[in-house]
Amino acid sequence: MENRLRLRILGALTMAAALAFAPGAAIPADAAPRPMAYTCSGGEIPSGAYASLTVTGDCSVAPDAAIHVLGNIMVAAGATLDAQSFPSTITVGHNVIGNAGSMVELGCQSPADTGNTAHPCANDPEGHSVITVHGNVAITRAAFVALNGITVKGNVTVRGGGPNGYWSIKNNTIGRNLKVGGMTVEWIGIMFNKIGRNAILTRITVNDEHPGAPGVYIVQNMVGRNLICTRLVPGVSGGFGGLPNVVGHKALGQCTALVG
Repeated sequence: MENRLRLRILGALTMAAALAFAPGAAIPADAAPRPMAYTCSGGEIPSGAYASLTVTGDCSVAPDAAIHVLGNIMVAAGATLDAQSFPSTITVGHNVIGNAGSMVELGCQSPADTGNTAHPCANDPEGHSVITVHGNVAITRAAFVALNGITVKGNVTVRGGGPNGYWSIKNNTIGRNLKVGGMTVEWIGIMFNKIGRNAILTRITVNDEHPGAPGVYIVQNMVGRNLICTRLVPGVSGGFGGLPNVVGHKALGQCTALVG
């Protein structure tokens, strides 16, 4: 009796092992390779799926790259992320973070894509990128910022930085708030954005050497709630054509006259 029981158990184990290794046998989901963290210290960032992406040097996105980051993109102090020279598709599960002295360049589009003065891809003027950030963009004391044609589900916050460069925040779709302030730059344009909640622009100094330069360009943005502008030096401009902004609630401060 005991020998029969042992034979039955041995037979069951043998059958289970055979099924596990048979062609078409199910493989547990957790056995699939998981994305790893990726650090770029210089050169091109290739297509791929990454747990996170850290940029510590001068890095650009490869032409037509398809990049999926499950967590955050972090641009270290003094590093450069160039995702504006070539078209690319980038999806970020959480946040994009730019640190002091960094250069954060996300997105490019042709005028044919936008119908306005877009920011073309430097090496492919007729191409365009598709960049989606499911969290926030938070950049502090950067050396240069260019956000062009990206989608951010949360907030965009750009604080401090400069003192030079032509900064642009153009043709973006921002789910919540846009907050920009505390920097000195040669030129900055807040233009053609769709902002779900508030746009708050404060303490921005434009040091453009051209005579009569009007200051901060705030042109044809669609703001769901309030547009608030304070301490913008030397002033504000609605663009060469005076294109008005559309505001759901109120335009306050220096932007009072820049609404339709």
